[in-house]
Amino acid sequence: MKSPSDSPDNLSLSVKSKISDRIQAIPRSGIREFFELVLNAGDVISLGVGEPDFSTPWHIREAAIYSLEKGQTSYTSNLGLLELRKSITKYVAKKFHVDYDPAKEVIVTVGVSEALDLAFRALLNPGEEVIYHEPCYVSYSPTIYMAYGVPVVVETKAEDDFALRAADVERCITPKTKVIMLNFPTNPTGAVMDPKELQGIADLAIKHDLIVITDEIYSELLYDDRTHPSIAALPGMKERTILMHGFSKAFAMTGFRLGYACAPPELTEAMMKIHQYSMLCAGITAQVAAIEALEHGAAPMEEMRKAYWRRRNLVVSKLNGAGLKTFQPGGAFYAFPDIRSTGMTSREFATRLLEEEKVAVVPGTAFGKAGEGFVRACYATDEKQLAIALDRIADFAQRHRK
Repeated sequence: MKSPSDSPDNLSLSVKSKISDRIQAIPRSGIREFFELVLNAGDVISLGVGEPDFSTPWHIREAAIYSLEKGQTSYTSNLGLLELRKSITKYVAKKFHVDYDPAKEVIVTVGVSEALDLAFRALLNPGEEVIYHEPCYVSYSPTIYMAYGVPVVVETKAEDDFALRAADVERCITPKTKVIMLNFPTNPTGAVMDPKELQGIADLAIKHDLIVITDEIYSELLYDDRTHPSIAALPGMKERTILMHGFSKAFAMTGFRLGYACAPPELTEAMMKIHQYSMLCAGITAQVAAIEALEHGAAPMEEMRKAYWRRRNLVVSKLNGAGLKTFQPGGAFYAFPDIRSTGMTSREFATRLLEEEKVAVVPGTAFGKAGEGFVRACYATDEKQLAIALDRIADFAQRHRK
């Protein structure tokens, strides 16, 4: 006969008590949590998940198919296929004007997310600090925390076009600071980096002997004839920078889960140690497809960029016309409208918009406290559906304006 202590509820409580305190303290992703509501909401136009609405270009898919037909199904080097690493260094040299050794200074990872995890675990001792900017991608703070680091936030503001100022970074530097984390163009705001401020941050990194991690995942998606400088290309920075990039956004390869990091040999080796005992290597099929993307993917990537640019203009115009003040993003594929004129919180606005208009956006608070009063609208969405969604948002804002 079972005792009361063997009931499912009691067993569940017992298992929960075994979970690491550090993991129990981490909240679920604000994006994924909100989209559990979306899944139950029926016929919804989603401006939520940051994923291209384009299929991966055919020639890239074809390369993946052929690799399977040829029986390329083995492990690769822990660092990734050497042919891919050579393509990466050629691409990075052309785009970012930084030269890397494909044999020692590049590691291929399972998305940029794994690269971030490897970098933080390779660098941080318990209690060391990482300065990063918010609003930002949801995984930065939890990934720092899981590596036993301390996340230190610099808030960016709409009145500054969500730009990061070197002076604000400097105020956060302490004896425990080890890393400055950058992401430009930024998810969720689409902000871009001013070259003078970038130089100022580089000067701080050199002065205080800090490592810089730069997430360049949206760097191809720029508008208004902008160019994107990488901090890794500035004098004295290559040797203290981990440059991260991937294939999800520019090449519409989210499901391939492939990224890479370029870094000094000592840092690449440290990241590889963790990678070889956890992930071992990225999938070979994705790596073969990535070679094709880098070597022959410029034309379809440009067509996608032009489409996002048109949509960016439509979204900003419509949202501003609806009375939701919207900063004009210089890159990525997100708008970050100010919804405070409705008197609602970010979560209330997103929830009620979903319920009343069947349009999904993400509450700004999913990207940090600095996101309160804003929502993220992703315009990597079919243009006809996007236009319908914008009309619904305008109607909603008009009904609820205070």
